Amino acid sequence: MEALRLFKLLNRDQRNTFVACFLGWALDAFDFFLLTFVIAAMAHDFGTSIAELSYAITVTLAMRPVGAFIFGLLGDRFGRRIPLMIDIIFYSAMELLTAFSPNYTWLLIFRALYGIGMGGEWGLGASLAMESLPTAARGLFSGILQQGYAFGSLLAALAYGIVFPFFGWRGLFVAGALPAFLVIYIRARVPESPAWLRQRSTTYFWPNLGAAVKQHWLLFLYVILLMTAFNAMSHGTQDMYQTFLGEQRGFGVELKSTIGVIYAVGAICGGTMVGHLSQKFGRRRVIIFAAVFGILLIPAWVFSPSFSLLVIGGFAMQFMVQGAWGIVPVHLNELSPGELRGTFPGFAYQLGNLFAANTAVVEARLADHFRDASGHPDYAKALALFALIIFVALIVIAAIGREELGKEF
Repeated sequence: MEALRLFKLLNRDQRNTFVACFLGWALDAFDFFLLTFVIAAMAHDFGTSIAELSYAITVTLAMRPVGAFIFGLLGDRFGRRIPLMIDIIFYSAMELLTAFSPNYTWLLIFRALYGIGMGGEWGLGASLAMESLPTAARGLFSGILQQGYAFGSLLAALAYGIVFPFFGWRGLFVAGALPAFLVIYIRARVPESPAWLRQRSTTYFWPNLGAAVKQHWLLFLYVILLMTAFNAMSHGTQDMYQTFLGEQRGFGVELKSTIGVIYAVGAICGGTMVGHLSQKFGRRRVIIFAAVFGILLIPAWVFSPSFSLLVIGGFAMQFMVQGAWGIVPVHLNELSPGELRGTFPGFAYQLGNLFAANTAVVEARLADHFRDASGHPDYAKALALFALIIFVALIVIAAIGREELGKEF
């Protein structure tokens, strides 16, 4: 009922803005997650190992700070709306080109360029949404907004189950170009950020930018550290999980797709509920709560002996992981200096992604190192160890930080 009341607080422009920002992030994540479902198939086609092909994920994540910096500056200088439309068209085009990669080298090039577009979307969308919403509704809608990422994962799982058996991995990436059509909706229905319109300054932009960076550099370093832990947690529990299900548990396309849909639903529920709770209990406290429960869920997540328990473990794990992530849009925007809100949250987020970019490769190497009783890579043990370390790190980092709950924009 509280969620319904908060939704009714939004006027038409605020609803249109939020829907556009949610879909922009969801379709961005959809494009990213398509790759995680077809690593084995692509490695086979390009004549590389799974560990080598996983560098395509790494290069995407590594280039996201470049996009966040470029499009974030454009967002602070020229407004959030137009740069957001350019960004969506760009990442959709790179996704389409991925479908026509002639070899492994070109695949890495297209995924690097896609990473620039993916990096630019979140910062622009999050700042546009948070600056347009009522203060009292931020916690709930931050959770819903961030779960565009999980919604994209769900869409990718569905597309994998429907498209891949008939058209292969190249057909999946052709479908990944569809987000470009979202630009039509943004152009017609979404206004510019009211906060940006109030404080814009074209004459003194660069001097103001430099002064803000000097004043807030320590905060910036803290947020980068926080987002490194967040990104390692997210990618550490997602990017190699489908490979674990297929290579170690022996599940086929249908079961992998089904599990992917179920844990994506868990992520959406977790992000929405935990994000809303952060409005009452505080951002950092709820992040720590989710991380503690994530540790407790590790055995069910990767060591469950039965299919049903594995499904429950996957659902619950992503409920907690994305529950913590549901706080990120509002937490970073509240910490951000107003004159840098287009650049600061997205750039810090994507630098965290850069430092966590090798997560899939690390887990693949760990799996090769451990090996199971049959001599095959032990993905379960690798994922469990990595997740444990990252959850503990996130608890410590969140505990030493600060927050500005309810800060006015």
